[in-house]
Amino acid sequence: MFSDFKIHRNHDAFWDELLDWLKTVCITMLFVILCFTYVGRTAIVNGRSMESTLYEDDMLILLSVGREPAQGDVVACNCEGLGEVIVKRVAAVGGQQVDIDFEAGKVYVDGKEFTVDGIENITTDSESGFEYPLTVPQGYYFVLGDNRQHSTDSRSSFVGFVSRDDILGRAVFRILPLEKFGRL
Repeated sequence: MFSDFKIHRNHDAFWDELLDWLKTVCITMLFVILCFTYVGRTAIVNGRSMESTLYEDDMLILLSVGREPAQGDVVACNCEGLGEVIVKRVAAVGGQQVDIDFEAGKVYVDGKEFTVDGIENITTDSESGFEYPLTVPQGYYFVLGDNRQHSTDSRSSFVGFVSRDDILGRAVFRILPLEKFGRL
């Protein structure tokens, strides 16, 4: 009689422990899914457009919550015209005026030169997207690659202004390659 009781008690303990384990796994998966859907995501740099800041196949952590992307931030965004996610730098936000002097290779935002450390070449290609100067509509962004000679960005009609709804997040960390791991 006592042996039947022990088997039954061990059997119940096994199922209770299994259910506790399954609940923990399900809650953890839900937490991870919610975090990667609403808080942060990952993106991989494709191409040379962000050299010498970021390189092909660099993996980034994006922050999707908090403040809105600002001038100078690196963002990843859906680009319907190219059919892919692109990683670029915000040059101007809604309401700002962009002018590009293609002869001098300089970008001006609200009359001030837009400069960023790491940009190695000047902006000489118009890509026939717009006539300058232009004003960025509210809720949109004007984005540029740091490697301006090898970047399809807001200068191109394939990209144009980027809607806030298309921005996946601000790049905050580089996680791969490991030797370049760190905050951006």
